[in-house]
Amino acid sequence: MEIIYNIRKKAAGLGRRIVLPEGAEERTIQAADIIIGEGIAEVILLGSPDRIKAEAARFGLKNIERATIIDPYNIPEEAEKRYVELMVKLRGDKGVTPEVAAKQLQDALYLAAVMVKAGDADGEVAGAINYTGDVLRPALQYVKTAPGISVVSGAFIMRIPDKSFGDEGTMLFADCAVSPDPTAQQLAEIAVSTARTARSLVDLEPRVAMLSFSTHGSAKHPMVDKVVEATRIAREMNPELIIDGEIQADTAIVLKVAELKAPTSPLKGRANIMVFPSLEVGNIAYKLVQRMAHAEAIGPVLQGMAAPINDLSRGCSVDDIVNVVAITACQSKS
Repeated sequence: MEIIYNIRKKAAGLGRRIVLPEGAEERTIQAADIIIGEGIAEVILLGSPDRIKAEAARFGLKNIERATIIDPYNIPEEAEKRYVELMVKLRGDKGVTPEVAAKQLQDALYLAAVMVKAGDADGEVAGAINYTGDVLRPALQYVKTAPGISVVSGAFIMRIPDKSFGDEGTMLFADCAVSPDPTAQQLAEIAVSTARTARSLVDLEPRVAMLSFSTHGSAKHPMVDKVVEATRIAREMNPELIIDGEIQADTAIVLKVAELKAPTSPLKGRANIMVFPSLEVGNIAYKLVQRMAHAEAIGPVLQGMAAPINDLSRGCSVDDIVNVVAITACQSKS
C-alpha cells in the first residue's frame, strides 16, 4: 500500500476541494471525516444538512463540522444563478432552459458536475450508491473531456511483486474499464491520458507500449494497423513521449525478448505503461496479473476529463473512498 500512502501524503499538500454528491451515505460521510482529519482535501458534501449532521452524530464524527454542506434543494441564491447561467450557456442548444437547469441542479450528481465546471470544486467522487453511467452522464455533459481528448478511459495502477517489471514493479494498464473498442484516434488519446496519469499520481516518467499480437510488422491484420496508426497519432500529440507500437507484451517488458524482436525499440523492454487495443483485452489482462502474479490493482482511475471525476464501486469500503478522493485531488491541476 506504499503507493496509496504516498498519494494520500501528496494530496494532503495540495489543498484541493473535492465534492461528494452522496453526502449523507454512511460510508461517504465516514470517509469524509477521515479525509478532513488527515487534510487530504477540503470536502464539500451534497445532501440534506440535517441528515448529514444526524449521520455524523450517529458515528461520533467530529471533523464533519469543517466540511462545506450544500443542500441541492436549497442552493445559495447567488451560486444557483451563476450555475443556471453556465448550464444554459453550455447546453442551451440541447434544450437546457433556465427552468431545466434549475431542476437538474436538484440532482446532486448534476450539481457536483456543475460545481466542478464552475471552479467551485476541483474534482468529484461518486458511485457508492449510483451507477457509473449516472455519475458520468452529467460530467460528460458539463465538465466534458480535456482539450484534445475525446474519450474517457480507465487506468489501473499495478503494483507487481516482481520489481523487475515497470519501475520497481509499478505499471499502469489502460483502458481496462470504459471504452470497449477504441478507434486509432481514441487509442492514441488513451495513451496520452495514461501518460499524464502516470506523472500526476505516481511520478513515473512514462514509457508507453501500444500492445498488439504483432511486433513491428511481424503480422498483418486490420487490428494491427489500428495500433500502428494509434502510435503515430500519439507521437504527433506528444512528440516527447517515449512510446512504441505495435509491440507484443513480452517484447515491451522483457529486455532479452526486446533485444531479439525489437532491438531499435525506445522502450528497451522497460515499458511501464501498457495500452491495450480493446477493453476486453485490458480487463482480462489486469485481472490475470492481479490474481496470478498477486499484484495490487489500484483503480480504475478515470482519465480524459477536463477535471477529475472518479467513479466508485457500489461495494466500496470507507478506505476505498478516502483513497479515490486522494487520487482525484492529485489529478487536479488547479
